[in-house]
Amino acid sequence: MLDERQGTSIISIIDHYLLNKSDVFRIDRGEQMRIKWLNWRQAGHRQLIVLIALVSVVAGSTSAHPVSYSYLDLRPNNETLAARLTLHTGDLGRTLGIAESELVNISKIDSRLELIRSWLVERLHLEADGQMLTIHSVRMEPIPDQQAVAISISYHAPAEFGRLEVGGRLFPDDFRHQTFVTIYVEDRLVRQDILTGDRSQLEFFTGTAQGVREVIRRFVPRGVHHIFIGPDHLLFLIGLLLPGGATRRLLLIVTAFTAAHSATLSLATLGLLSLPSELFEPAIALSIVYVGIDNLLRRDGSPDLRLWTAFIFGLIHGFGFAGVLGESGLPAEALGWSLFSFNLGIETGQALVMLPVSAILTVIRVRRPVLSRQIVRTGSLLTILAGGFWFVTRLVP
Repeated sequence: MLDERQGTSIISIIDHYLLNKSDVFRIDRGEQMRIKWLNWRQAGHRQLIVLIALVSVVAGSTSAHPVSYSYLDLRPNNETLAARLTLHTGDLGRTLGIAESELVNISKIDSRLELIRSWLVERLHLEADGQMLTIHSVRMEPIPDQQAVAISISYHAPAEFGRLEVGGRLFPDDFRHQTFVTIYVEDRLVRQDILTGDRSQLEFFTGTAQGVREVIRRFVPRGVHHIFIGPDHLLFLIGLLLPGGATRRLLLIVTAFTAAHSATLSLATLGLLSLPSELFEPAIALSIVYVGIDNLLRRDGSPDLRLWTAFIFGLIHGFGFAGVLGESGLPAEALGWSLFSFNLGIETGQALVMLPVSAILTVIRVRRPVLSRQIVRTGSLLTILAGGFWFVTRLVP
């Protein structure tokens, strides 16, 4: 078994090798293993990532179908953003119509700076809080032994910004080209990611107060949006509230549902608990069917178990919320705030629907008790039908 010191040493050696080997810009199927290296290295799975990285090196040396890639290092600073883009001379030369020999010739490389600058403006897009960053200066440095060139770029940037967007495709004619993006803040590695042919944009949230505001601004609306496009969660709650009851009782039911789905949402998002969508999606539908049946079978004086129903099934609904949040591209650097914001959006969306519905049902219950019973009966039947339909469609591919 590797201890902490040995693991760190081996990882450093592998990092150095992967970043400096002469054919570092040409690898094959081992690319997928390298992607895992980037993700798992950040997560700290030291022993497994050593094996993965070694497999990547071996596979990269034996491939018959190379994949080109590049490196982009970003370092935000006060009113500037420093970028260093390292590319294979063959990729850059083919795109710009420049001989590779010129790109590695120090005496000729400066004459190409204006052309390189125009290419960067067209292909590499950096935004801070929605504002496109402009280039202040460009400098090129050939790396002949690696058949590569490093382009140092200085961007004008706001003094403080909360969200950095990195986008664009450097070589749109090469769909397989991949750009490994690394972001440093005060020489501390804070983010590693990959731009690919089918994923040409990423965003990074800073740890500043402005960054927190940007996270909230981004994920609260997503939570609200999910509630309105995911009626199964709302129908479950409405079904629970149909029979009515004291205001305090109804608030406890909603709170139990919130506490339960918040718990599994957090655990699933953090990777501490998982459940396949093939299980939790049909289970969510069955929870709706159960609520409708329970309402129809309810008799005066029978125990009210809706609080426990809300909590137990709320745990399952949390996996559904986590699935949506995972698809949103969670920022690792602001995971806590994104979780909080998304959950806040869910609760806001629930409140926008549940408060008026609950108020209307209460008024009808007080003024028209017969109509109220009909609404409960009809609403419960519709709840069963909707839940049953969702169950069948989610169970059958």
